[in-house]
Amino acid sequence: MFRPSTGESCMAFRPDNSVRPGVWGAADTASMDAGLRAYMLRVFNWMASGVALTGIVAYAIAHTSLMNAFYHPVMTEQGVSIQPTALAFISMISPLAFVLVLSFGINRLSLGTVQALFWLLCVAMGASLTNIFLVYTNASIVQTFFVSAATFAAMSLYGYTTRSDLTRFGSFLMMGLIGIVIASVVNMFVHSGMMGFVISVIGVLVFTGLTAYDTQRIKVDYAQFATQGGSDFAARRSVFDALQLYLNFINLFMMLLRLLGNRASND
Repeated sequence: MFRPSTGESCMAFRPDNSVRPGVWGAADTASMDAGLRAYMLRVFNWMASGVALTGIVAYAIAHTSLMNAFYHPVMTEQGVSIQPTALAFISMISPLAFVLVLSFGINRLSLGTVQALFWLLCVAMGASLTNIFLVYTNASIVQTFFVSAATFAAMSLYGYTTRSDLTRFGSFLMMGLIGIVIASVVNMFVHSGMMGFVISVIGVLVFTGLTAYDTQRIKVDYAQFATQGGSDFAARRSVFDALQLYLNFINLFMMLLRLLGNRASND
């Protein structure tokens, strides 16, 4: 649930799809629109490819002998319990490390390095999500994935096409995100089912909102990257923007899975 940031902010496009005066001339409008569409397509291609890779890695580990390297049965007083190994804990922490490196190094790292780090993050995220196949049925995981995909697509479309300025919701969404993180840490110790339910409900609202917000932010920021950053920076930035949408989707999926997922019989 970490939110990467480059520390940059610009509003070359307006949320109402018009252009800020002085940034583009009227003759450049068609070229600007074409460039924006190409850039957004690149961002969503990276995001979708990352989600696909994460899903493939999670499924491959969970349904092969590799799962034994991440989780193993332990005999307790209550019976056999599946416990994570050291490798599982590493896989849970490593995505945050990759996000931090990308966040602070996006302006200094080469394009190849940024792309490699993105793929490694997706692999690590997939490894960290293997436990969902121990907790939930395969059918409910698939169903929740499609619900998440439909919700994400709808909110991204809204964020891209709406004439409303969503930036005013940015602070509210970030406050909600911080609250979710704090509440999740607390619930790790109190193990409250009701608190977990409330966290999941609020999480769905926050990450659906962030999906629309980030989509609009990517659109309105595009012109400055295209005119001032150059093609290499735009290529690196597209991966970083894809990362933010990717994290929104993964978190939305996990929150919905906790609400809609059917528990496996061996849980």
